[in-house]
Amino acid sequence: MKKFINDVGLVEEQMIQGMVKAYPQYLRKLDCGNVVVRAHKKEGRVALISGGGSGHEPAHGGFVGTGMLDGAVAGAVFTSPTPDQIYEGIKAVATDAGVLMVVKNYTGDVMNFEMAAEMAEMEGITVKHVVTNDDVAVKDSLYTIGRRGVAGTIFVHKIAGALAEAGGTLDEVRAVAQKVIDNVRTMGAAAGPCTVPAAGKPGFELAEDEMEVGIGIHGEPGTHRETMKTADETVDLLLAQILADLDYAGSEVAVMINGAGATPLMELFIINNRVADVLAEKGIKVYKTMVGEYMTSIEMQGFSISLLRLDNELKELLDAPADTPAWR
Repeated sequence: MKKFINDVGLVEEQMIQGMVKAYPQYLRKLDCGNVVVRAHKKEGRVALISGGGSGHEPAHGGFVGTGMLDGAVAGAVFTSPTPDQIYEGIKAVATDAGVLMVVKNYTGDVMNFEMAAEMAEMEGITVKHVVTNDDVAVKDSLYTIGRRGVAGTIFVHKIAGALAEAGGTLDEVRAVAQKVIDNVRTMGAAAGPCTVPAAGKPGFELAEDEMEVGIGIHGEPGTHRETMKTADETVDLLLAQILADLDYAGSEVAVMINGAGATPLMELFIINNRVADVLAEKGIKVYKTMVGEYMTSIEMQGFSISLLRLDNELKELLDAPADTPAWR
């Protein structure tokens, strides 16, 4: 394993410290673990908190700031944060308007966030949550009951965060978050694995001429492996499943081409070139396109495609101002 780290046991802590030192105008770190919150607390409006295992940067700490999250909790790499960490994060961001937790559908995340919410409610804090499950590839995986929450979660952060910033009630913010979940679908593929520092070796192996279709953000298996395809052929495989899962006909959509950590922008733009052409052929209008790294898998060589079906409310909230380290 070759990585620019100091100590396997300090990876997460030193990463968070470095993030806060890079963006002190946005972030401050709590003393209770790897939890970041807004440098200037939002008052009187619903607070949003999210998180999960480290290794998905810029998610989740990179989306803490005006118009998005109020706090983010980072567990060890690809490992759910503890209930105590999440509880401290909830207490730090909580306002009289309540707290919404945005949780990706992984068994440990759901269990630990729910336990933390129960602890917070015993302190008189009103907490509700949504669970993202946008991955169309597999149902019931190594980490989940049901579908996995992946890059489409970032749309939930943005849109629910915009309504919270505008003064929506907790029920309204939760409802629009669920509306995004109901209208976003994602699928990815990988040509190469990533290495969790504590493991010291790649999480899986692919032959030189192989790719994994439908892979998860922790390197979990997808639907199948097959011979490496061209960018266009791979896009067609992924889009076929996304478009079969939700009726996008005649819709306007937001597109996210998300890099998994080691896929250059050159390739992501080639991928988007095909996505845009296929959607145009099918009469699906692209309202907004995002290309880059939003939810990575350390240094996995891969990408995902997310499509969010939009209405006027979602378009307005997607366009609302936001200012965070990873979204400006």
